Amino acid sequence: QVQLVESGGGLVQAGGSLRLSCAASIRIISITAMRWYRQAPGKQRDLVAVITSGGITNYADSVKGRFTISRDDAKNTVYLQMNSLKSEDTAVYYCNAEVKSGIGYYNYWGQGTQVTVSS
Repeated sequence: QVQLVESGGGLVQAGGSLRLSCAASIRIISITAMRWYRQAPGKQRDLVAVITSGGITNYADSVKGRFTISRDDAKNTVYLQMNSLKSEDTAVYYCNAEVKSGIGYYNYWGQGTQVTVSS
């Protein structure tokens, strides 16, 4: 069982910045990939960014150049630095961990943290 705890959400004006944190209950170096998703009211949950155990990152087109995903293995924490925030970034942000289990993978989710960007 892996527990993920997100923090860092809040209310920010458009153009501002926030940094989200996702603390894992196990060593993240053993996690295949960690991802940030977001879900706006009435919309599906969308992938925002991913970082693999090897440090490879990828981003949704809508956040490229504005968001940065990173990891601190010593703290078992993954971060999402969000700059130049827009009103359309308003959503609940969820941390996800993909963990190898036997011959397959299991996905764990955090409880989510609300990000609200006022225009």
